[in-house]
Amino acid sequence: MSRIAALSAGAAGHLLLSRALRAFPPGGRSRWERTNYAGRTVSLLGGLAAAGGAVGAATCTPVPVGGVVAALGGGAFGAIDDLGADSATSSKGLRGHLGALAHGRVTTGALKIAGIGASGLAASALLTPRPRSVLDVVVGAGLVAGTANLLNLFDLRPGRSLKVAAAAAAVGAAAGSEQAAAVLGVSLAALPDDLAERTMLGDTGANALGALLGSAVAASPSRILRIGILGGVVALTLASEKVSFSRVIEGTEALRRIDRLGRLPS
Repeated sequence: MSRIAALSAGAAGHLLLSRALRAFPPGGRSRWERTNYAGRTVSLLGGLAAAGGAVGAATCTPVPVGGVVAALGGGAFGAIDDLGADSATSSKGLRGHLGALAHGRVTTGALKIAGIGASGLAASALLTPRPRSVLDVVVGAGLVAGTANLLNLFDLRPGRSLKVAAAAAAVGAAAGSEQAAAVLGVSLAALPDDLAERTMLGDTGANALGALLGSAVAASPSRILRIGILGGVVALTLASEKVSFSRVIEGTEALRRIDRLGRLPS
């Protein structure tokens, strides 16, 4: 299948699912409503549509089962965190979830980390080019799970995660990746509602798109590229525990302009 087919499938899948979910929201509309940073009510149904679009578009990639496992694992375990987390007691960040686990408390975030890690390992075993070693499969799993988590870390302002996903996916699609093209299609289709603060990705959408984006790198024939990008993902994830991405973006003129482009006034 071509990159155009994957991109079109991602965009069409998201748009069709969005329409269906608005008409028939699972469990009722209020179950998916959240209050965003500006105090506006937004719907996580946008994230569910993005996850579904990513899973559907993954079937248009060269190793469809691997892409589906990556996107489905990210979306499903992200949904567990979105719908099951108790905002009054839930831990935040990788350190928070692992700290809670060390004290005998299993958070939905910890379940998500374990679940996406497992689905990432399965996806990597399917996606990593042959001949492959155990190290190659572990690196691929790290890319799927790490990128799923990293994209979610950007989902703090309307459109931010989708802009990051679209930019990274555009580079991957230009390099020939059908998985990246699928992510680009979903991201572009989801962006208008996200920027208008009608919907948000949440863990469901961000983890699904991030996992599929990570699978694009895991499928690369270049071992050096896979290891190098994993190093960057790990470095950014560790930096997020110490440095606020929002503060860096707001403090950098070019990034601030891109971040605010298309967004409603605060």
